[in-house]
Amino acid sequence: MKMTKIIAASLVASSVLFAGSLADKAKSMGLQPIPIDKNELTKLTDPNGTITPERVELGKKLYFEPRLSKSGIISCNTCHNLGLGGTDGAPAAVGHMWVANPHHLNSPTVYNAVFFKSQFWDGRSPHLEDQAQGPMQAAPEMASPASLVVDRINSIPAYVEEFKKAYGNDVKVDFPTITSTIGIFERTLVTPSRYDDFLNGKDDALNDAEKEGLQVFMDQGCASCHNGVALGGTMMPFPMIKPYKFADVGDFKGDKKGMVKVPTLRNVTETAPYFHNGQIWSLAEAVQEMGRTQLGKNISDEDTAKIVTFLKALKGEKPEIVYPQLPESTATTPKPDFN
Repeated sequence: MKMTKIIAASLVASSVLFAGSLADKAKSMGLQPIPIDKNELTKLTDPNGTITPERVELGKKLYFEPRLSKSGIISCNTCHNLGLGGTDGAPAAVGHMWVANPHHLNSPTVYNAVFFKSQFWDGRSPHLEDQAQGPMQAAPEMASPASLVVDRINSIPAYVEEFKKAYGNDVKVDFPTITSTIGIFERTLVTPSRYDDFLNGKDDALNDAEKEGLQVFMDQGCASCHNGVALGGTMMPFPMIKPYKFADVGDFKGDKKGMVKVPTLRNVTETAPYFHNGQIWSLAEAVQEMGRTQLGKNISDEDTAKIVTFLKALKGEKPEIVYPQLPESTATTPKPDFN
């Protein structure tokens, strides 16, 4: 209950102390737009200066590369489909040998994941480059030992040459370099929306109904968890006040402290089903379940509809992604393994 009191107090303080425009109020409550200025955006997406055109193009190829999986048929894009909002549209991710995730975990979107404070539902990974190592090696996902990934890539001369072009002739094409390159590509998957235009000063970027929805979103307390540039991506207790009605689907309980990564609301109309175990398909139902579970309140159908109207305005402009032509295997490339 201590966390609940803190959230309630911050909401009251914000509403009492702030009397500016709606956009200014949103910013005062922790909502942040994707910056318009390229230098400011780079500070968020590339703080270590690792992004180059060559690495992004190579990372894109690796993102779509099914030979990084043991079977040779599953790529990063299988579960994080860039044509489907960065997800797979399934309640639980399906991986090696067509097995559903044993914890019944839903695939979160990769779009705007660069803004997350932590990766994975339990927040165990600090950034995208580290996150990319997990699914590749996980038995229920791509099931590839690191050594197999390295052997496959190094057996293809065209890939080795691309790594040299991206990192220099002395590059060691090892597992961390391969996975980091995927992470570098993922750092470019940013989707600015009309909501960002509104917070960046374009008052007519949202219509009156969407502005009203944003107001209700803040007044109901949704912004206490869904904030920052990502409108999520931090760790919060779940459930906080009342039990989640589908808690018995899968055995996931969050991290050791019961904390779960808050999913981003950007492009939320494209990322159903919702929640960590993908049990709710309706966005309106998801809003009401979050209100009950996390805020301890029953959000009316009328207010829910207003919030959903606002959430639809979070659908952003996707970067153009052209499916790459991948280099051919050689006689020494390890063969697909379905065991």
